[in-house]
Amino acid sequence: MKFPENNIQRWVIFAFDTFATLFALFLAYALRFDFFSSQQNFDEEFYVLKTSLPFFLIVRMALFYFGKTYAGIIRYTSTEDAKRIFYVVTGGSLLFVLFSIVRYYLIDGLFFLPRPIIVIEYLLTLFLMVSARIAVKLIYHEGRKDSDSAENVIIYGAGEMGSIVYRTLNESAKITQNVVAFVDDNPKKLGSRLLGVEVFHTSKLKELKNKFGANTLIVAIQSPNIERKNRVLDIALNLNLEILNVPPVENWIDGQININQIKKINIEDLLGRKEIQLDRNKISEQISKKTILVTGAAGSIGSEIVRQLLQFSPERIVLLDQAESALYDLEQELIDYSENMEFVVGDIANNSRIEKVFAHFKPSIIFHAAAYKHVPLMEDNPCEAIETNVQGTKNLVNLSDKYKAKKFVMISTDKAVNPTNVMGASKRIAEIITQSKNKESETAFITTRFGNVLGSNGSVIPLFKRQIERGGPLTVTHEEVTRFFMTIPEACQLVLEAGMIGEGGEIFVFDMGESVKIIDLARRMIKLSGFEPEKEIKIKITGLRPGEKLYEEVLSDEESTLPTHHPQILIGRTRENSEGIEGQIESLINLANEQNNEEAVKTMKKIIPEFLSNNSVFDKLDTK
Repeated sequence: MKFPENNIQRWVIFAFDTFATLFALFLAYALRFDFFSSQQNFDEEFYVLKTSLPFFLIVRMALFYFGKTYAGIIRYTSTEDAKRIFYVVTGGSLLFVLFSIVRYYLIDGLFFLPRPIIVIEYLLTLFLMVSARIAVKLIYHEGRKDSDSAENVIIYGAGEMGSIVYRTLNESAKITQNVVAFVDDNPKKLGSRLLGVEVFHTSKLKELKNKFGANTLIVAIQSPNIERKNRVLDIALNLNLEILNVPPVENWIDGQININQIKKINIEDLLGRKEIQLDRNKISEQISKKTILVTGAAGSIGSEIVRQLLQFSPERIVLLDQAESALYDLEQELIDYSENMEFVVGDIANNSRIEKVFAHFKPSIIFHAAAYKHVPLMEDNPCEAIETNVQGTKNLVNLSDKYKAKKFVMISTDKAVNPTNVMGASKRIAEIITQSKNKESETAFITTRFGNVLGSNGSVIPLFKRQIERGGPLTVTHEEVTRFFMTIPEACQLVLEAGMIGEGGEIFVFDMGESVKIIDLARRMIKLSGFEPEKEIKIKITGLRPGEKLYEEVLSDEESTLPTHHPQILIGRTRENSEGIEGQIESLINLANEQNNEEAVKTMKKIIPEFLSNNSVFDKLDTK
């Protein structure tokens, strides 16, 4: 059965409601007077009806009009529509009661309508108006379910969000999806029905797929247990189910989910972890009404820090980056906040340029995200890594001290731990510079250290996406290579939290969860894209790149941690720096300015004894 797609015109609905209330009035009289078997009794009331009917119609039609009972789309009738009808009809009947009292006591001693008639008409009008809408809705949706093009889907999550998604799918005019089952891990819900659809355990996914021919799983859980969720998603991927995800409630439009927001799940959703709880009051106390400088502001980390800072009403954010195109793009994105922002093009290695920025804006807090971070590129260009990551950090640290900034928060990397490449070593030296300055400055110098960030510029996720779009192969450097991952928002939230609780001199280490095999990540991304690994899209092992190691660490063997108030933030206890290290760092910067690659790397290894190159031309500088 094919129900018409065009909406019923509003005047038709208004006319039906008017007819419904007239029919209800007629039926009320028929019931009241035993279907007119006693003509004498009815004649006694006919005079009252003749005088009251025009006012009855005027009241009902006026309330229908101003109450907009005709405005809803019938096939999408909701509880809100039913509530509107209830208020409008109830209001009219109460007016009839009032008219009856006024007429009886103040006019001619007659009631506006007999009291039983008012009650019966009220109940019948409510019933007719609501039931007619429900009937149209049922006919429409049943007709769509019977369509040959209807796609059978399973919803993971038999709770409030699951029921909202069910209704959204049913009410969509464009999508023909038939929900055949709910799956849930809660044993109390098993065997029950939600909106007429049976709830099964998640372990029954394979049986449900085969029984109903379902090929889509929609994840509709507000706060899922991450381990259980990932287990279910792995089962779904192995069953070749397409997985769709419902966005968080805060991203809904006007508090309602839109069918277009239910999209394919991405790898970030699979690797996500528990929601981070921030001490928003403490962050707001330190950020509000302050001037904040963010270096590397156009990058993936820097730009997200800026977006999150906006929540805490800073007086001004200075966005500094040497990448003018990326900075321009960010300026266009944040144009609505431009009054609170200054977009500055500049290189942190250029001390005179950066001092102009400090002298003019006098920032209270600095978030230092600017860095060269691509391992193989920096292995080929070590002096550039030193100039930006070491000299640039030194410039910022000294200027923060000179202009009496309150806090300086440096963003480091787990590659700084037992570094095997120039990039990691340069970041470890940047950590040393930051920590050393804290001992002699009024500024609190704080370091945050974490691993790979999903979706950041140059990370493996965008690379795999491009390779899948080209039809493969996906390139993995080694079958055993593993990495820690966290999402960009998660990393930046922890940076804000750590930066604000830090008192100076700390290296904050983030709980990165479990490390992930890159080859497993590649397989999951291929499956998420609807392909079969190795059959439709190949995975190619290319060998470790220069400076790359199999696994990353957030602490070296000589380091330990102390807990903080936040379960995902730890304080790293690092070894003391050796005497004369400032002179060695100054010598390193001079060698980089002279573009003396080999001597510069040799000096880095003296500053950081644990720096042992891996798969690099600088292997020869290590003591075997």
